[in-house]
Amino acid sequence: MNLPTPYHQEEAVTIYHGDCREILPLIGRFDLLLTDPPYGIGADKAMYKASGNVVGHGNRRVAKRTYEESDWDKEPVEEWVMILARSICQKQVIFGGNYYPLPPCKGPMIWDKQNDGNNFADAEIAWNNLGCPVRIKRHLWNGMARKGLEERHHPTQKPLDVIQWCISLAGDVTTILDPWAGSGTTGHAAKNLGKKAVLIEREERYCEIAAKRLSQEVLSL
Repeated sequence: MNLPTPYHQEEAVTIYHGDCREILPLIGRFDLLLTDPPYGIGADKAMYKASGNVVGHGNRRVAKRTYEESDWDKEPVEEWVMILARSICQKQVIFGGNYYPLPPCKGPMIWDKQNDGNNFADAEIAWNNLGCPVRIKRHLWNGMARKGLEERHHPTQKPLDVIQWCISLAGDVTTILDPWAGSGTTGHAAKNLGKKAVLIEREERYCEIAAKRLSQEVLSL
């Protein structure tokens, strides 16, 4: 089997639209696995339902922020797929690692969302094999209250600044892999930092969003 034609390709980032179970065995090795895989908690459906919270004409409900109903988060990634992804990357940073049977982590990376005790999680944790102490990044991401002007495209999207922070903590890395790329934040961060990234995403609408984001001007550092 050959690699599919990239959905989007430029000097820094390549996006493949497809099933990572089929693509991972074909793409070689990378310095860093940086990803936020499905946890199997139904985040896609939850955000779809929550977005329909503005009443329009009659009883019709109109979403403030529309997320399409789908099933990409109906179950965690299969263990063998996670093992495969990790096996081709020397360094690894995995958000939601607590949902997977991973080795002990000396110091997790913690993203403090500064939610001030609302109904959403106060923070998210990234498992890693970097051997570093616990690190904390504080970045406001509370519904419409978000640091900066970053637009939200995906139900489980991470802020660009948080992903760039993860890359910086990984040290000397040049090539980055994200097999569950969502709206492409890992690729955007890699491009901003002068790295190269390969993204894999099964949902074509998110491949399109990722490609559009990458076509925007790179942030100045």
